Amino acid sequence: MKKLLLLLIASFNLASVLPAQSTAEKEIRKVLSTQDIAWNKGDIEGFMQTYWKSDSLMFIGKSGITYGWQKTLDNYKKGYPDTTAMGKLHFDLIEFKKLSETTFFVVGKWFLTRSIGNINGVFTLLLKKINYRWVIIADHSS
Repeated sequence: MKKLLLLLIASFNLASVLPAQSTAEKEIRKVLSTQDIAWNKGDIEGFMQTYWKSDSLMFIGKSGITYGWQKTLDNYKKGYPDTTAMGKLHFDLIEFKKLSETTFFVVGKWFLTRSIGNINGVFTLLLKKINYRWVIIADHSS
């Protein structure tokens, strides 16, 4: 009984020093989960709903810098013309940094499992809360 009590106290103390996930971080995780789900359905337009619909959206990839939501969508469609090319997406979210009440920086890894060969890389995202909604305003994926 003493061991159980000590274990419970130790668990409580450990939980109290670990940072709790903020509401914002939970909301951002949901945004990225929405991307994952849409991508895995072959729905690039659904995947893109998490991006800022603006000509100022910035996407940085292997081909350089792209500005604009529509241009980013067009590039995704060109690079991933079908579900075979798209494969199945999985994110490994590594770090969330709160820059302000309305801005977060996220670092992670992406993985595509595909019959034509798996690929993976890393990404950094800048998300901003605009009109009560978290959207990606800058994406650097490689």
